[in-house]
Amino acid sequence: MTETTSPPVAAQESPAKPPAHEIVYQTLRSQILFGELVPGQAVTIQGLVETLGAGMTPVREAIRRLISDGALVFQGNRRVSVPLLGPGDLEELIFARKTIECELARRATLRIAEVSIAQLVAIDTALDKAISTGDVAGYLVQNYSFHTALYSHADAPILSDIADRLWLRFGPSLRVVSGRLGTQSFPDRHKDILEALRRQDPEMAALAMERDVYEGMEHVVQGLQAAN
Repeated sequence: MTETTSPPVAAQESPAKPPAHEIVYQTLRSQILFGELVPGQAVTIQGLVETLGAGMTPVREAIRRLISDGALVFQGNRRVSVPLLGPGDLEELIFARKTIECELARRATLRIAEVSIAQLVAIDTALDKAISTGDVAGYLVQNYSFHTALYSHADAPILSDIADRLWLRFGPSLRVVSGRLGTQSFPDRHKDILEALRRQDPEMAALAMERDVYEGMEHVVQGLQAAN
């Protein structure tokens, strides 16, 4: 009788680690989004290699993607910087954010479940705590988290991607202004948005989002003007 041997049972595969260039991209993206790299700040590719402990190729690839996103500009001599926003840039950002994010809020209102509204309430509670304690970093993270969590229910990946790129462009300036003027100075229309979600009223949600975007961006405009 011939003995047969069963093939060994495959070990359970662990989740694949993201490639180096993706890790570097996400790290740099977060630093820009939350203002760790400030507008006008120039950094060298070699400096980023040393700071991030990454190879030259992953850093170059991450920078290429962030330039494409509009989050960095190439200055030559192996230097890149976070763009400075002029009045025209801010005007365009306000228009684009109002147009896109109001539509995302409108669509999300028609699709979001109660459990997801509860998650948004939890994020907003953490945001309120950051505002009351003057936690600028926490404010920026929770504010961004509220918007992206809401937009994830819109079933509009193209619009969501555009909105995310817009946040990359004004995030560093938001950090500068909130650091100068304090978190409590910023308007917050999230409670109005949450009420619209509970009522399943898409137009109320879009209006609340329009006010949230406009008032917040106007605060950024005024804060930058006061600093110049």
